[in-house]
Amino acid sequence: MQQGFDTFKKEFFARLSARGLPRYSGWPEFSARLEDELERLTGLLFELYGDRPDFAYWVENIVLGAFEAYRKRPTWLKARDRQYPPESGWYLREDVIGAVCYVDRWAGTFRGIEQRLPYLKELGIKYLHLMPFFKSPERENDGGYAVSSYRETNPALGTIEELSALARKLARHGIALVADFVFNHTSDEHEWALAAKAGNEFYRDFYLTFPNWKEPEEYSKTLREIFPEARRGSFTWNAEMQRWVWTTFHSYQWDLNYRNPAVFEAMAGEMLALANQGVAGLRLDAVAFIWKEKGTPCENLPQAHTLIRAFQCVARLVCPSLVFKSEAIVHPDQIVQYIDLRECQLSYNPLLMAELWEAAATKEVRLLAYSIKKRHSLPEGCAWVNYIRCHDDIGWTFADEDAAALGINGFDHRQFLNRFYLGEFPGSFARGLSFQYNPVTHDMRICGTAASLAGIERDMRRDPGKNRETALRRFLLLYGIAFSAGGIPLIYLGDELGMENDPHWDKDPAHAKDSRWVHRPVWQEALFRERHNPVTVTGQVFAGIKKMIEQRSKHSVFAVQGIEVLESSHPSVLLFRKKSKSETLVVVGNFSECEATVPREVCARAFEGRLAVDLLASGAAAGEGASAGLLTLKPCELKWLLIEG
Repeated sequence: MQQGFDTFKKEFFARLSARGLPRYSGWPEFSARLEDELERLTGLLFELYGDRPDFAYWVENIVLGAFEAYRKRPTWLKARDRQYPPESGWYLREDVIGAVCYVDRWAGTFRGIEQRLPYLKELGIKYLHLMPFFKSPERENDGGYAVSSYRETNPALGTIEELSALARKLARHGIALVADFVFNHTSDEHEWALAAKAGNEFYRDFYLTFPNWKEPEEYSKTLREIFPEARRGSFTWNAEMQRWVWTTFHSYQWDLNYRNPAVFEAMAGEMLALANQGVAGLRLDAVAFIWKEKGTPCENLPQAHTLIRAFQCVARLVCPSLVFKSEAIVHPDQIVQYIDLRECQLSYNPLLMAELWEAAATKEVRLLAYSIKKRHSLPEGCAWVNYIRCHDDIGWTFADEDAAALGINGFDHRQFLNRFYLGEFPGSFARGLSFQYNPVTHDMRICGTAASLAGIERDMRRDPGKNRETALRRFLLLYGIAFSAGGIPLIYLGDELGMENDPHWDKDPAHAKDSRWVHRPVWQEALFRERHNPVTVTGQVFAGIKKMIEQRSKHSVFAVQGIEVLESSHPSVLLFRKKSKSETLVVVGNFSECEATVPREVCARAFEGRLAVDLLASGAAAGEGASAGLLTLKPCELKWLLIEG
């Protein structure tokens, strides 16, 4: 086998030499990377396309495209590549705080983002994810995830040149720009789709299309519906082509056909062009869906991992500092399969997000604690991206077998959580909206800003202040766990000001059918100006978030990914500990709306007889091991207890 590859490699480099690649000044660096990656890249592509007689042609084309992208890569990005490959672990540092926003709703344009740079620095942001900014259909575009061109930006936001300038300016201030790589589908207005509609067979093969219902019907037997309120099934009839098109999400989002190596080559080119604009990280959208196979759910198939690893190889040739973040909102066992230094170095942590809200609703931490113990660890050098909410809905992604181990019926529990966060359950503090209810399965997801779901109300008629202090602590408790659990904490910009649901979200006809717009509010200048006023809700939320960012950035223990969950002896109290060489951090959170007490013996085990300082209470001493007595927590209170040495 090795002998066969050695022959292939020798002939491959000879062909590249015959094409004149060694005469270019960048060839020595690129060829050294190619020496490291070629066997891996060839093996991965062989898994996908090895049965094709033109296999070697496609490998050569992909490498030639990579070299062309390398030659075009700006000098400052090549310097970053040499300094910050994924193995450098720059994203593991304690001072890396993430933020995410829509450009238009938060700052208007790319230049508006640049003008808000002082605010990002005030917050301490080092990782900024800008939601899809590509050219897309004006009306229906799934929040930008229906891409009409990967090489053009939405004109309302600015030009691709302005995006590139923004990326460089952010980098100068130590902020990594993160963007979406929407590689499962394109808009039906993309030039490839337009060519397919016009009868171009080469581009028609870029998509999964069928002349009649026979094959779609076979596939449909094992598929789930992602957006059942939008339309039923996963296929859309296109009258122009007189064919059915695979559309997993919306009818205007056409799934790409990765069985065709031309699609991989084309999308690799789009990825590299985006990286060359200065993007430091890519959120890989809908990773679970990118390969289809009859008789399967067409999610999380082995070929999906092969594809991502092949894209990673291509990135290592051109832009090795580029990191991948997976977006896999699937079973926890499947989420972790995408996380590896040679696949996705980062991953959203939807399980922690869902179970934090679950614990807030139930006032019990047993499912949260159980899942952290079982599922939090990751391969060395990789990290979770921990979030309370994002642009998307909240789905109850806990594993049914985890729930069953604790005597919880998963289906029934999800129905309770939906009712609770819709505000329909007695005693609920939440004001959420439903998203994509499926009347067949009764599946539903929840929408709402963190403040509205946590119970923060500024309207004194709805909440005359009696529950506000608890709600504020609940909000900070949820974010505080995300900030301390290990990984990159991610703030949806506006949450740090306590932004509530947008009451006018459905007034725009383009948004009226998508309740996720309720938690995508526009920038509110009035709240921004209140952020330093300690008597306002905004001021208290901002001060709490800012305190956590400042304390996290000062202490190396927050860079530790692994955590040890301890028994708190209280059903509402989450207790975990993490250690660095010089520090120990004990995190204690009360999810109850009543005061909670942690016994002496638990304190003794957690503190190991040493003095702890509460980082969130202006450095107040928290006690000294067994002699500390009881540790008492207010309703929904969080403590970060630091032990030095």
